[in-house]
Amino acid sequence: MNSLFKYLLILLGLISVIINIVLICLNSHRLPKCMSQPQESIKFNHSDKSLVFADLTAEEYKSVRDYMWAQKDLKISHSVTAKPSENFLFLIDLSLPRKADVLRYLDANGQKPVREASVVLFCGEGGYLKEYVVGPLPGPLRHRDVTQEKYNTTRLPFSARTVTIGEYVQLFTLLYQAFHKLEKPLRESFGYVPKQNELLPFEGMPRGIKSDDRKTWISFFRDFSGMYIHPVGFEMLVNHESSNTSEWTIDRLLYNGQYFESIDTFITAYEGGKVKKIVHRDIKNYASLKPMEKPSGLGPQQYYPQGKRYSVKNNQVAYMHWSFAFGLSSLTGMRVFDINFKGQRIAYELSVQEAMSVYGSVTPGMMLTKFLDTSIGIGRFAHELVRGVDCPYVATYIDTYRYIDTNVTQRFRNSICVFEHDIGRPLRRHFSDFFHNGFGGMANSALVFRTITAIGNYDYIWDFIFYQSGSVEARVHATGYISSSFKNDGNLKYGHQVQENVIGNIHTHFINFKVDLDILGVKNMFQTKDMIYEEVPLPWMTSEKAKIPQLVEQQIRTEKEAAMLHGAKTPRYLHIASNQTNRWGHQRSYRLQVVSFAGDHLPESESVERSMSWARYKVAITKHKDEEQTSSSLYSQNYMWSPFVDFSKYIEDNETIDNEDLVAWVTAGFLHIPHAEDIPNTVSVGNGGGVIIRPHNYFDEDPSINSPDGVYFAPGSESDCEYNKMACLEKDQCSSTLEPFTYHGFEGVMKFE
Repeated sequence: MNSLFKYLLILLGLISVIINIVLICLNSHRLPKCMSQPQESIKFNHSDKSLVFADLTAEEYKSVRDYMWAQKDLKISHSVTAKPSENFLFLIDLSLPRKADVLRYLDANGQKPVREASVVLFCGEGGYLKEYVVGPLPGPLRHRDVTQEKYNTTRLPFSARTVTIGEYVQLFTLLYQAFHKLEKPLRESFGYVPKQNELLPFEGMPRGIKSDDRKTWISFFRDFSGMYIHPVGFEMLVNHESSNTSEWTIDRLLYNGQYFESIDTFITAYEGGKVKKIVHRDIKNYASLKPMEKPSGLGPQQYYPQGKRYSVKNNQVAYMHWSFAFGLSSLTGMRVFDINFKGQRIAYELSVQEAMSVYGSVTPGMMLTKFLDTSIGIGRFAHELVRGVDCPYVATYIDTYRYIDTNVTQRFRNSICVFEHDIGRPLRRHFSDFFHNGFGGMANSALVFRTITAIGNYDYIWDFIFYQSGSVEARVHATGYISSSFKNDGNLKYGHQVQENVIGNIHTHFINFKVDLDILGVKNMFQTKDMIYEEVPLPWMTSEKAKIPQLVEQQIRTEKEAAMLHGAKTPRYLHIASNQTNRWGHQRSYRLQVVSFAGDHLPESESVERSMSWARYKVAITKHKDEEQTSSSLYSQNYMWSPFVDFSKYIEDNETIDNEDLVAWVTAGFLHIPHAEDIPNTVSVGNGGGVIIRPHNYFDEDPSINSPDGVYFAPGSESDCEYNKMACLEKDQCSSTLEPFTYHGFEGVMKFE
């Protein structure tokens, strides 16, 4: 019986196999024929010479740190929380070599420039700041004091320094001591419970009203995620000028719009019923970014059907006809060098220089606030990017290393991303309706080089975009949280109410980019082009006239002429041009096209304006100097009244810019008047700016005409794959989500028969 059962099972199994084979054969013609083949191997021309621009490695940071620590005469503390009275190694970064030395190395097989590090030392014991250059790397190392040659002074004032983690530790200790005295009014007004329901600080800058001040207004917020939009109406003015923290004091208090000279006078007034008390009540956290509803699925995802068409090696990216070196400065952030297209250098440097905001408010925490982000470090806050949100999931992610306000080299995983991206809008296209019916076009696939920096409340998305037409775009978008203040009388002159007792403060965003273009060499000139209407007689009817647009061209020969002020009428076309001409006799050039919705710049009469004088200009053109490397500095925020880098001085000497090595300094931005839709987060849509660097008569024709992405077909060849790879995409990819390619556009063309 058992044997019979076994044979029966075997027979049923054989029958099942035969039936499945028959079904497969019958339906084989319905299965997709996947013909996709790997893309022919792309050859990328990388060069180790790009390493001349590379950020310091983890080993180099450690080597420089250990060397500086070993200098006994400098007495450098090894603690990450060093007190202001101690000597502290605040920053180690790459010291960029001189441009002429680099170009000899890159173009003429010259000697490789010496690799060196820049070091910033806060000397708390002596009460001053110093800068050194340490090198050559890898060694043997030596150091030299460069403070005099960079800033024309042997020592920088101690009050110009950035607030370190160690100083914050001491500030928080002072605040907690004050909170202990204020515990009753803080509990009744704001629900304050030590170590359970805290008040979180947010500081205004600059720290005072004149040089050497270090008096900071600190506003307090509810202990929520997204604290920046939960102001409570309580602020303190902290005097922390002395390097001896025992001498720090709280000089003023603000409670619900009312000022008090000390903690004691506030407590007396509070207990005596002489203040308008704030009554605490629990509220929900409207700043939370947790989705209101659980995500239901995935949105569209990007992929590379035939593999990535770019390559990253060391600190160099190669893509189609593009190549460039890259780095991430702890202070200024993202930067690229030696940008080449079709084997010719377009730019020596394209970099972020500064991000600045000026705020308006009736409360002191925001009233004088002008943030200069380089002073705390733009690149310092480039953290790991989130796959599928910050960048496409399949992007290439790059780690960075930095040493700023620390005692150990820090690694930031995946803090830069690189990806090729279909912009979703054709780069070019034309449908021929009248004669020679046909379609020709090209998807706008471009390479994006990106990092995102979360500096306090704001997140800046920094993009350098490389297009197949030979254009480069430097672009920034802002998102994150707005800054806010507690609603008091008169506040609505400085913003909109966005929640109960919450005012979103009006503010500007100004971003400065350095664009060092080298158009067919370093001998360039600055030209402008625009239009006027000229009245001309009609040749066939001379009694009649018409106003006709006419081209107006001008060459600008001095730096002052080339300083284009914000608000002034500026020519629409701004060019860095070479002496060489294209096939049609026009000077080969690249155009600077600024994309900006900036607010008004701070009036020059303001005492702090010189620290941000670069923002006066939409575009300024200067003669290249290695000494004029940046438009701002680490010290601009805390020494605004006597800045050590005043960009306007780059222009005051009014040097000639005719047939010289030129640098364009471009300022873009936007005015932000916060509104209800900024809660919980400001969206990036419409909040940004930048500059597009476009070829203008540089080529004889659009270089993208040679791109492998081009598409062309005429009536009858719509499904032909030879010049239209889209026609075979559905078959090649074997995807159930792709519809077959069809096109019926020629059915409606105009016919003249």
